[in-house]
Amino acid sequence: MQDQFLDVIDRDEAERRFHAALQLTPLGSETIPLAAALGRTLAADARAAVDVPSFDRSNVDGYAVQAADTFGATEERPVALRLLPETIATAVEPTCVIGPGEAVEIATGGMMPRGADAVVMVEHADEELVDANNDSGRQLVVRRAVTAGAHVAYAGTDIAAGETVVRRGETLTSRETGVLAAIGVNEVAVWRRPRVGILSTGDEIIAPGMPMRAGLVYDSNARVLADAVHELGGEPIELGIVHDNLEQLRERTLAALATCDIVLLSGGTSKGAGDLSYRVVREFSDPGIVAHGVALKPGKPICLAVTRGKPLVILPGFPTSAIFTFHEFVAPVIRRLAGLPPLDRQRVPARLAVKVNSEIGRTEYLLVGLVERAEAAADEEAADSTPTGVSAELPAATSPRLAAYPMGKGSGSVTAFSRADGFVTIGRQHEIVEAGTRVEVQLLGRELRVADLVVIGSHCVGLDYLLGRLQDQGFHTKFLAVGSTAGLEAVRRGECDLAGVHLLDERSGEYNRPFLSDKMQWIPGYGRLQGVVFRRDDVRFAGHSARSAVAAVKGMPGCLMVNRNQGSGTRILIDQLLAGARPAGYSHQSRSHNAVAAAVAQGRADWGVAIRTVADQANLGFLPLTAEQYDFVHPTARANRPALLAFRQLLTTPETREALAERGFGIMASVETPNG
Repeated sequence: MQDQFLDVIDRDEAERRFHAALQLTPLGSETIPLAAALGRTLAADARAAVDVPSFDRSNVDGYAVQAADTFGATEERPVALRLLPETIATAVEPTCVIGPGEAVEIATGGMMPRGADAVVMVEHADEELVDANNDSGRQLVVRRAVTAGAHVAYAGTDIAAGETVVRRGETLTSRETGVLAAIGVNEVAVWRRPRVGILSTGDEIIAPGMPMRAGLVYDSNARVLADAVHELGGEPIELGIVHDNLEQLRERTLAALATCDIVLLSGGTSKGAGDLSYRVVREFSDPGIVAHGVALKPGKPICLAVTRGKPLVILPGFPTSAIFTFHEFVAPVIRRLAGLPPLDRQRVPARLAVKVNSEIGRTEYLLVGLVERAEAAADEEAADSTPTGVSAELPAATSPRLAAYPMGKGSGSVTAFSRADGFVTIGRQHEIVEAGTRVEVQLLGRELRVADLVVIGSHCVGLDYLLGRLQDQGFHTKFLAVGSTAGLEAVRRGECDLAGVHLLDERSGEYNRPFLSDKMQWIPGYGRLQGVVFRRDDVRFAGHSARSAVAAVKGMPGCLMVNRNQGSGTRILIDQLLAGARPAGYSHQSRSHNAVAAAVAQGRADWGVAIRTVADQANLGFLPLTAEQYDFVHPTARANRPALLAFRQLLTTPETREALAERGFGIMASVETPNG
C-alpha cells in the first residue's frame, strides 16, 4: 500500500517520473490489408519490388517511331513513313519491330515496340493511302519532328525497383496508399494501435440518452476521451460506468489491465468520501503511483501510476481538467506507443484582452478565444510588457494581430475546451497578468480559423438565432459572452465586429446609445422583457409586483437570490433595483439568463432577474420589471465587412422579425440608417 495522495509536484517532475517507469517504444507490428491501412503508421520501410512503370510506355495517343526518321519534318515539308498494320493497345504486348522508316499506331499507356524510341502525337501526323487504287498499303505523314524519348515513359522513371517509397513511421494517407498500390502491395506492416481502456466512475454519472434527474450529469468525459484517443492513433475501448462500489471498481480495473495497454479512470482521484479510484490504484505496485497531485490549474488532482508496465491514470472528473491532463500526460504516451512523433502544436502571439488573476505555485492553462485586433498603436508598443513564464520567443518588433479572451468557465465546463482556440500557459510565479500583456497561445487545432463575424458582449437567445442564420449563409461566426460593458470595450479596442449590449443610462433613461463613442455605430435590435423569476409554488412572491416582491424578500436570510456577472446590463438593473442592499446569494454570479433560470428551477436559488423567454422555457413564475432594448454596436471601421452587412440585412427580413417575435422579443426599429 502506498500513501502518496496529493504530494503535489510540478508538471515536469511528474512527467519525468511517469516516463521513467514506462518503456516508451512501439507496441509491435501487425500486418493488415492495404484497404484497411488508411490512417495507420507504417512499421517498416516499403520498398518497390517492381519498376513503375514496369515497361516503356507511350504517354500519348500517337505513333511509335524512330526519332531520327522524323528529323526535318515540318508542316511545309512533312516526312512519310511506312505504317505497319498493327495497333498497339493497352495491356497488349507488341509483336512488331520498328525498323528505319517505319511507324506503328499506339495508344496512351501502350507498350513501346522494339526498335522505337519516340512517339509522334496523333495531332501531328496523318494517315494516307500509298496507292489510291489499293488500300493494302498506308503511310504516315509526319508534320513535326520528335527527339528520342519524346512522349515516352521509360521503365522505372517513376519508381525504380528497390526504391523506398514510404518510410517507417509515416502515417498513411490516400497519397501513400496510392503509391503502395502502384507497386503491387496489398498488405502492409503497421504499428499496433495502443488499446486505451476508458472507465467512468461515480454515482452521479449517467450515460447519454438516459433520463436526467437532479444531481446527475451525463458522461461527456468518456466520449471526448475516446475520440481523442482515436485522433491520436490509439484504439479506444469504452468500458462504461462504474458506480461507487469499491469491489466492482477493483474488478473492472483489473479486467481492463488484462486487455488494454493503457487504462484511464475518469473521476475519483481526490480524497472525498465517494472518490474510490485512488483507493483502488494505490493497491498496485511495480512501481504503482508515481505522482498524485501536480501543480497545475486545471488538473491538480491527477494521479499517474504504472503497473505491469502499463500506464494507469486517474483523470479529474471535471471535463476541462480531464481533457487538459489527458493531453498533457496521456497523449504523448499514446503517440510513443503507437510509433508516432509528438504532436507539433502551433503557437501564435496575442495580447491578453483582460486582466487575469492566477494562483502562485500552480502552472495555469488559461483557455482563450482569439479575435483579430485593430492596428496596434505606437504608444502601446512602447509600453509593451511580457512577464517571464507567460509568453516566450515572440517577435518584439511587431505587435500581435490577435487578442486573447479568457473563456472563464472553470474546470467543470464542458464547452470551454470545445469553443476555445487555444490556451495560455501562466507560470507558477505569476499571480496577476495585466490586460495588454503579450502572451503565447498554443492552438488546440492544427490551424486557426478566424471568424467572418466576431461578436463579443451580452448573451441573448435571440442573438443565438441570428448567428445560426448567418452560419446557414456560409459565414463562420464566433461569440464570446463577456457582458455588455466588456463588449463595448472590445468594440472600442477594435477586437470584434459586433457587440450585443443592453446598458441603461440612469440620467437619460435611454438604453445603449449614450454609451457610444465617435468611432462606434449603433444598430437597433429588439425589445426584451426583464423581470423577477421564481418557482411558481413559492408563495413568498404571490400577489407582488417585481419591485414589491424584491423589497419583501431581500431581507429574508433563507430566500436566496442568484445574481448576474459584473459588467452585464442585467447586473446594472439588479443593483439599481436593490439600491445598495446585499441579499442572501448576492455573491452567486451567473453569466447568462439561462443559468439564472436553471439555478432557480433546480432550487439552488429562489429568485433572480432574467428575460421572460427563459422563464417560460423553465416553467418559472415571472414578474415584469422593465422592457429593455437589446441592441448591437460595431466599430465604424468595420462597417463594410461582408458578414456585418449580411447581419444588418438579416435584421430587416420579415422572417427574422417573425422568428424573434415567436421567441418573445419585441418588434425592432428600422436598421437601415444606423446612427453613429
